[in-house]
Amino acid sequence: MPTSTSEAKTRHQETTPSDPTATKSAVADLALNHGFDAVGFTDPGLSAAAREGLKGFLEAGYHGDMGWLATRAGERASPDALWPAAKSVIVLGKSYAPSTIPDPAQTDRHRGVISVYAQGADYHDVIKRNLKAFARALVARFGGEVKVFVDTAPVMEKPLGEAAGLGWQGKHTNLVSRRFGSWLFLAEIFTTLALPADTPEPDHCGRCRRCLDACPTQAFPAPHRLDARRCISYLTIEHKGHIAREFRVAIGNRIYGCDDCLAVCPWNKFAQASQELRFAPRPDVANPPLAEFVSLDDAGFRKRFAGSPIKRIGRDRFVRNVLIAIGNSGDPGLATNARALLNDASPLVRAMAVWALARLLPETEFAELYSTLEAIEADEAVLGEWRWAREVSRNATPP
Repeated sequence: MPTSTSEAKTRHQETTPSDPTATKSAVADLALNHGFDAVGFTDPGLSAAAREGLKGFLEAGYHGDMGWLATRAGERASPDALWPAAKSVIVLGKSYAPSTIPDPAQTDRHRGVISVYAQGADYHDVIKRNLKAFARALVARFGGEVKVFVDTAPVMEKPLGEAAGLGWQGKHTNLVSRRFGSWLFLAEIFTTLALPADTPEPDHCGRCRRCLDACPTQAFPAPHRLDARRCISYLTIEHKGHIAREFRVAIGNRIYGCDDCLAVCPWNKFAQASQELRFAPRPDVANPPLAEFVSLDDAGFRKRFAGSPIKRIGRDRFVRNVLIAIGNSGDPGLATNARALLNDASPLVRAMAVWALARLLPETEFAELYSTLEAIEADEAVLGEWRWAREVSRNATPP
């Protein structure tokens, strides 16, 4: 999922609850009253399995460009080292379940598909507001010190969520809840209050492997193991460079993220649509026409996605993604939109414009473009795209 900073520390005179169980129940009620849908409690530590899983993930290079995952791996594997004073972790969940489960078939190729979590307001902003209000109320009523985190700092949220009983990490590595399916945002409060830990949620996946089989790019080398370098969410959001050719056709018309492994989970049938209105799809973001999005300049992109998590990847990477979707559309009418970007300032954009045109134009028309523009292209990666596409287009539509 995306990264953002949201950390706060609040102090209050330390109090020792006379009845920790009653205090825990009162804290849970307080969390629910501050807009969260799920709450659990755990110790500030990780299981040996979670630590080994992180180690194996990093050693295999599955994190790709996400160097921040390795930078503070020691603290990530040991929440108690992140803040030694913490005695408990309150793990909070907020549902973003859609009213309709997305269809992995992606049938309308003229429109882009944006991941459910990014169709509404930026969840960092929404949850941060709830979390800080809850933290203030928690300290005012029960004392202690707290630190709050929303998808930030070296915190392994999903193993903590599992340990706190909110759900279990499915074979797709995401947290699955019996009540909310695969649609939970997570946040944590580290506190100096000693609160009884909940029982970890056991794995309820059984023999099911729908999430593994649904992945368009085979990003799961084994159950419970993700190679992010092959994941469409990683490629379209986290990856800053050119997307490898082997993944482009499989990306289809997904222009920001991918929900396929989440959407097919059978546990989603128990999830009710989120009651958080700010997570509702924005009309100008959900199911957008590709022709409309590919023409955005930087100013237009920033205006269109103000208040959206999409804004953080920047215009160039976003248009890169849209051009891949255009290349997969099968609609020669969109070639005009791609052609307009052959002289774009960004090599990311120019390269994918070349790829899209090689798939949409007749060989003779593409050859004319090649003879005109290949000679004046200075970027090696874009040149490589021109030459590869020209060679392949002579014989068949390139993959």
